[in-house]
Amino acid sequence: MKHLIGLLALLIMVGCNGTKTYTITDTVYQVTATMETAPVPSDDDAADDPCIWIHPSDPVLSTIIGTHKKEGAGLLVYDLSGNQIQLVEAGRMNNVDIRYNFPLGGESVALVTAGNRDLNSIAVYKVDPESRELIPAAARDITLGLEDGVYGSCMYYSSKTGKYYAFMNDKTGKIEQWELFDNGQGLVDGKLVRELKVDSQPEGCVADDITGFLYVGEEEAALWKFPAEPEAGPTKTLIDSVGNHIYPDLEGLTIYSADRTTGYLIASSQGNNTYVIYTREDNNEYVGTIQVTDGETVDGVQETDGIDVTNFGLGDAFPKGVFVTQDGINPGENQNFKLTSWAAIAQSFDPPLSISTDRDPRAVYKR
Repeated sequence: MKHLIGLLALLIMVGCNGTKTYTITDTVYQVTATMETAPVPSDDDAADDPCIWIHPSDPVLSTIIGTHKKEGAGLLVYDLSGNQIQLVEAGRMNNVDIRYNFPLGGESVALVTAGNRDLNSIAVYKVDPESRELIPAAARDITLGLEDGVYGSCMYYSSKTGKYYAFMNDKTGKIEQWELFDNGQGLVDGKLVRELKVDSQPEGCVADDITGFLYVGEEEAALWKFPAEPEAGPTKTLIDSVGNHIYPDLEGLTIYSADRTTGYLIASSQGNNTYVIYTREDNNEYVGTIQVTDGETVDGVQETDGIDVTNFGLGDAFPKGVFVTQDGINPGENQNFKLTSWAAIAQSFDPPLSISTDRDPRAVYKR
């Protein structure tokens, strides 16, 4: 079945403010994953968020980097066939993100950051393009000022100034923006440059390097947009409220770049196992909703935390890009990550969504 039309959905939530009822009537387009990673080492709710690293010369050798938030774990690296390449045991990691062309020790590196919940710090790594493994790159434990401890995180490269940042948040709604830089000895240090706030627990966030916006998911309330530059004020813009197109919890966020400024903002609607798509441009208008269901060889996806997407072609398996989702329920196995062709997602819509492999995430873009 290509898609399910006019899905009527009813959710009742019981929280500290009493019972909340949401009725959402949306078209849900169904797609299937074609690849999955090996399960994470621990059972229960262990996997959380992925990011995609694109190899500098051969996209087929690209990897999926996933977080593992159980004791004794940290970050996992998988190839595009789902095989585990590396396990970095460095504490409970909740969210992970990547930016390219970071100047470090006279080289240009792919920089990976994650929120370390054990240390309440920014974990920092660079990718070794030969081994495809993560190498520690932090100059010190970059300890955060988040009293409740780090929860969600994402990165931002300012195409206006050329500076790199990490946004880190906690369950109270506090968000810190840290500038990242070479400490002069080939390691990464950071300094706090701004604080932001939402009213209740956030986690997922994503920054648009070209348009200069930060998107933050307040899990049981709303999807927000802030200016991402550190000199900007705290004013935020409402994109969507939970109960409109999104079921709580609102979890992972990612951006599909069709060209320089257009594409899609995608949110994980965990409560009904769907992903809500908005335009990247203009006022982030609602586009539609998708669901990853059971396929011939790979099961469907439920209760997703983190997501990532790339428009870039990754060889024969994903020539038009790939959408990566954390799978909260993986029958008979521990949690893992599922890979779905972007072309399959785009072509499930009528009219189809944009498909473009032109924008290389590894390139340097200026605003």
